Amino acid sequence: MCVPRLVGLMAVDAREAAAARGVLLAAPDRPEFHRAIVDYVVRQYPPPGVEVPRGAVVTVWFEFGEGEGGGGAGVREPRVPRPGGGGLQRELDRPGHPFEAITG
Repeated sequence: MCVPRLVGLMAVDAREAAAARGVLLAAPDRPEFHRAIVDYVVRQYPPPGVEVPRGAVVTVWFEFGEGEGGGGAGVREPRVPRPGGGGLQRELDRPGHPFEAITG
């Protein structure tokens, strides 16, 4: 048996393509995979074209749906205030106004 290309297919179509080729599907990110219909497969293992025995399991992953996961780091923007530059500027006192009167 040759693993079919499932990436890009909706869940319902992926199940049909797998059944037609004699392989089983597993979806670790979708516990209710047997009910999923319009979720799209974004990754699969083993990849398409690999020879496997009849009844082998192909693992598929789906895109995140509305309000699901996605997590990650989000948008990376500079934070304000920015940290100091370090180096000698941190070691030395900052000079005052150049024309400031020295009283003592």
